[in-house]
Amino acid sequence: MNRYHSIPLLLMCVFLLCTTKPVYGEIEISGLLLDRTISRSGHEFYNKFSLLWQDMPNTVGTNVVIKETVVPRAGTRLVVEMNNTIIYGTYMGRRIEPVEDKVEQAIYTTIDAIARSQFIEQSEDLASSGW
Repeated sequence: MNRYHSIPLLLMCVFLLCTTKPVYGEIEISGLLLDRTISRSGHEFYNKFSLLWQDMPNTVGTNVVIKETVVPRAGTRLVVEMNNTIIYGTYMGRRIEPVEDKVEQAIYTTIDAIARSQFIEQSEDLASSGW
């Protein structure tokens, strides 16, 4: 192949590289549920919460993190954060205990927080301008 035949191909590649826009700026990840638990009870809490989270509507734009921290000689503290705001917190003892009631409270609190945040975003009276 002649070296002069590859020049149009090279020019076309340079043109395409210069005219295309990068795609990485358009990707947005939302509606995530992240697990940062460390104990068996924390993992059980996360698993049961995630089963209910999958069935929840309108979770687009909502990121939830379940965090667990150790409290010396008392067990662990479990916190549910929605968009970097703590919406639910509870203590779990060192012994394995049922977590269904705590999961139910946390999911209801999360549903309420999602509804409130969507109401605030849509309401003109409660707009960020204050008017």
